Amino acid sequence: MRVQVAIIGAGPAGLLLGQLLARAGIDAVILERHSPEYVLGRIRAGLLEQGTVETLEEAGVADRLHREGLVHHGNEISFGGERHRIDFQGLVGKPVTIYGQTEVTQDLMDARKAAGAPSVYEAESVSVHNFQGSSPRVRYQQGGSEHEIACDFIAGCDGFHGVTRQSVPAGAIKTFERVYPFGWLGILADTPPVSDELIYVNHERGFALCTMRSMARSRYYVQVALTEKVEEWSDERFWDELRRRLDARARDALVTGPSIEKSIAPLRSFVAEPLRFGRLFLAGDAAHIVPPTGAKGLNLAVSDVRYLAHGLIEHYRSGDDSRLDNYSESCLRRIWLAERFSWWMTSLLHRFPDADDFARRIQLAELTYLFRSPTAQKSLAENYVGLPFDD
Repeated sequence: MRVQVAIIGAGPAGLLLGQLLARAGIDAVILERHSPEYVLGRIRAGLLEQGTVETLEEAGVADRLHREGLVHHGNEISFGGERHRIDFQGLVGKPVTIYGQTEVTQDLMDARKAAGAPSVYEAESVSVHNFQGSSPRVRYQQGGSEHEIACDFIAGCDGFHGVTRQSVPAGAIKTFERVYPFGWLGILADTPPVSDELIYVNHERGFALCTMRSMARSRYYVQVALTEKVEEWSDERFWDELRRRLDARARDALVTGPSIEKSIAPLRSFVAEPLRFGRLFLAGDAAHIVPPTGAKGLNLAVSDVRYLAHGLIEHYRSGDDSRLDNYSESCLRRIWLAERFSWWMTSLLHRFPDADDFARRIQLAELTYLFRSPTAQKSLAENYVGLPFDD
């Protein structure tokens, strides 16, 4: 097979890149090691920045998002038993939209199928070759047969554990990482959300988050130690712990029910530099991980894909490679700003096991300053709704 672009990974990053390229008439194939059902079964993020919504509009896959997505003009932060609202619309004039990553993925899968664009699922033993030269190759196995794809470029959208970043020579890449000493225990339940907007909670027992996927499906999280096991948490135990961390008004509004998904996610910050290696480009979780506190993971993946798609389109339309040449720098500028914001939100709202009394007082002072300073609130809102693109 010969294509212009080979995309490794059929999560939202790979599918969105494929869709943007298809609309520009660029021939691309997507390889994915799992089945479509597995990809859709992953429960992930659900908050979209305005720039992400605009990029999905550009890709022609935002109709259902606009019908079913929940537009939020602010959120709330709770500490000391009181809730304080951050007014995004009033502070920076932009909202965010609640629309699950599963729904984004489904919309992109449907669009790719409707376009007749090729996707290869359950591709085994994927490997990338000669990406530092002029004739990249991707090899994989399927159904007991060996296959090879010749291409101009390879896009590594295959996640943190994917093959593309691991194929880069060790001396050509540098990684930065911080692992946090706790995780998020989360459940999904078909119950109405406790509030019309998200509630972030700083509590002496640990962080909590009240969010949703729709007005009939809620997503809740509580901070837990990394030693906790999900099987040790019954639904009843989870709801009891969540109640302890909520303010009185939220406790009264909480509707409980059986969980339809329950898991513990560790928190980490991770960045790889650079993101281009000859004709191989890394995007999404293959390039970076952020703690979910700032809701940046999916949005950063879309940011990467936007820069990469525009660069590839310019290459094929006019031979102008300036966007591709600047890809790594453009992405990393936004990545590190998002890493900073996610680290700050995580530090602001969680209980750290090694924190002394001084550290706790500083955290409380930071919260007090935030709620007394419109300037501080505007900084939070500006970062939360998404910083502007460079292009």
